[in-house]
Amino acid sequence: MAYSELVKNFDRTRGYMRQFFVFGFKSRSEFRSASTRSYDDERRRVESWLGDYMKFRQERDGKKIFISMDSREIPSNPFYEAFRAKSFTPGDITFHFCVLDMLYGGKKLSVRQITDSLYNDYFPETDIKKLPDSSTVRKKLAEYEALGLLACETVSRRKFYFINKSSIKPEAWRDAINFYSEYSHLGVIGSYLRDRLAGKDTIFGFKHHYFLHALDMQVLYNLLSAIHEKRCACITVPLRRSGTSRKLTVLPYKILISTQSGRGYLLAWHYQAGKPEIFRLDSIRVAAAGKVEKHFEKYTSWYDDFRKYQWGVSSPRNFILQHIEMTVHVAPDEAFIIQRLEREKRGGTVEKTGSETYKYSADIYDCFEMIPWIRTFTGRILELKCSNKKIEAMFYEDLMMAGKLYGCEEAGSANMGTDGVAE
Repeated sequence: MAYSELVKNFDRTRGYMRQFFVFGFKSRSEFRSASTRSYDDERRRVESWLGDYMKFRQERDGKKIFISMDSREIPSNPFYEAFRAKSFTPGDITFHFCVLDMLYGGKKLSVRQITDSLYNDYFPETDIKKLPDSSTVRKKLAEYEALGLLACETVSRRKFYFINKSSIKPEAWRDAINFYSEYSHLGVIGSYLRDRLAGKDTIFGFKHHYFLHALDMQVLYNLLSAIHEKRCACITVPLRRSGTSRKLTVLPYKILISTQSGRGYLLAWHYQAGKPEIFRLDSIRVAAAGKVEKHFEKYTSWYDDFRKYQWGVSSPRNFILQHIEMTVHVAPDEAFIIQRLEREKRGGTVEKTGSETYKYSADIYDCFEMIPWIRTFTGRILELKCSNKKIEAMFYEDLMMAGKLYGCEEAGSANMGTDGVAE
């Protein structure tokens, strides 16, 4: 059987592209979730889109394939090419060109007229068996209308289809389209619009470009549609330990985007668990909109209180608040430290406790998420207290380990009080 570039299962292709791009250390034999032939087909498919960026290195246990690219030298996200490959039958492609041809010039035809034209004007009698029947034609026309390729008007209970011509001139929006296609988490839409532009030149360049999130755009689009229509959603997420997956019914409410990593998250009400939870978009394999939630406000009234005590994207287990206090030293000429505390405090408060000391206080569901942020004040922290003593122990333990790495453990020990607080 000949290799085909067309995609039937995008989730599988999405998984392979992520494995090659993020990890790139697995050999062919280590992809145990699929057969060797499936691996070869997926690899060739990815190479047909990203051949210029595919690299490999030979190691003892085999050849390791990976994707390598420099965002500063690439004008557009190469992962968008995956969305331009879709499986179709010979009948699908035949129907596509025939319908666009018979409706060319502003013609408006009914389902019956289109079906008759296919049989009478485009194919000889020997090929009639290969043509779709009127029911299939009706379904395909409805699909084209949903995609925006065709428009429809009803006259005397009969539907007449015609080519949907857009009055938008994308050339006037060239810069906006180029920027949107690379910046937005639904940038593939801009990529399709950019295909209609005369040239591919762009004035934009990105030093930090999150290419991989393009693979999550179909999932993101379905979730945003569900949010807009106040519908629940059925999502499929992996089970890490068993390697299988499970289906969950949730009510999507917000999409959260990290300003540090560009990673996307879904904030939703989990019906089975009876509480809000946060899911990583790249861990959601499939997302499909469900029925309209009649009691939408009932399941979203928790959000205002939830965001007050949420630091990052950790799903709180028991919703018990943890209190944390951090006292820092700020010299008279370091007003920028105070400004930063005020800017980044989120749900916390900042108060002056001395001539050169300020205290940051907050009640958070999971203070563990704050550790990376707290570490950025190392060297200024005079005292750190937390109702979760594991957080305190972790911070001071990390501080002592850092002192050992830099050969200053004696100085570090001398500067620690009997209760483990810097003096």
